[in-house]
Amino acid sequence: MYLTAQGMEKLKAELEHLRTVRRQDVADRIQESRERGGTVGNAEYEEAKDELAFTEGRILTLEHIINTAVLIEEHRGRRNTVEVGCTVTVVNQQDNQTSQYTITGTAEADPASGKISNVSPIGKALLGKKLGQVTEVSVPSGKIRLEILAIE
Repeated sequence: MYLTAQGMEKLKAELEHLRTVRRQDVADRIQESRERGGTVGNAEYEEAKDELAFTEGRILTLEHIINTAVLIEEHRGRRNTVEVGCTVTVVNQQDNQTSQYTITGTAEADPASGKISNVSPIGKALLGKKLGQVTEVSVPSGKIRLEILAIE
């Protein structure tokens, strides 16, 4: 799992919040619902238990990501080869539309803001390519050809 320093800090903050705030809030809800209506047939109690299980699962997931993540080094300026952490400007040769993507790890991917995962079809197709190269990508609508215009 690849992460930027900013992405790592975001995940650490989420983990801290889950450990110190969310876990206690849910435990309090379990206790309150147990006191109000016992445990048998108490929908509020069951819902709170499910939420605690989800919270604990998320904590384990975040701990694993944080402990095994590879930090992406920040490079300033232009580069010759697309790597995780690069911002790549491409032109779709079919419709002449220009797009810009930042290649991230899966934990930080946000396609709506131009951050795509290194394991997404476009991310995989761009990795290792050089300035001016054309790569073909299989996407849900078919195949597209992207030419790399800039790598930062």
